[in-house]
Amino acid sequence: MTISTLIDKQDTFEIVRDQIAQILANEVASQMAIATTDGKNPDDWKLRIFTERSNPWEQFRDPDDVGFDSSPIVNVWFDNSTFDPSASNVIERQKADAIYNIDCYGYGQSRDDGAGHIAGDKDAAFEVQRAIRLVRNILMAAHYTYLDLRGTVWQRWAQSVTVFQPQLDSRNVSHVVGGRLTFRVTFNEHSPQYEPVTLEAVMVDVKRTEDGEIVAQAGYEYPLT
Repeated sequence: MTISTLIDKQDTFEIVRDQIAQILANEVASQMAIATTDGKNPDDWKLRIFTERSNPWEQFRDPDDVGFDSSPIVNVWFDNSTFDPSASNVIERQKADAIYNIDCYGYGQSRDDGAGHIAGDKDAAFEVQRAIRLVRNILMAAHYTYLDLRGTVWQRWAQSVTVFQPQLDSRNVSHVVGGRLTFRVTFNEHSPQYEPVTLEAVMVDVKRTEDGEIVAQAGYEYPLT
């Protein structure tokens, strides 16, 4: 017996990844609007959101490009998931614990701020810390306890934060600092189900075990009338 329907859907781990990115994009836009209303520089709340990119920080490689944007970059990507058989069933639903890496990249510019010199590497560190701060506060806000996927998502949790130096050709990238928020989400995955065939008729023969004589025979048509 084979599966009779086309498996043409996203799994929950993909939906959750895209939902994390969409929440961040929506809230960044909202924060920038609030900052503008409050008379503050909205660029201090600006983040650029991507998914499943291998080296999004390459956009910082040429600061002399026209339209160069030094705003921090955020890349959401799926890492792994494990399944808990004790909270699942073998037929339809599997409880999964998934890890998403939310990588933030800050770019720093060496400059004179009027009171002294600001080093590019220090500026980059402050920028990536600002990005991590915004990302963590948004995703751990009470509004997103279930990532707007209640009934599918059981729990979300910011597991750890680490800072790293992005590399290109085994060399550290100048004036760019990365930070990773490891984000754990627990949710349900579902699998295709057997679709039963409508029973149309049943024929029953009852025989004696000694000589095979038929002692009863019955046929049933469905639906029963």
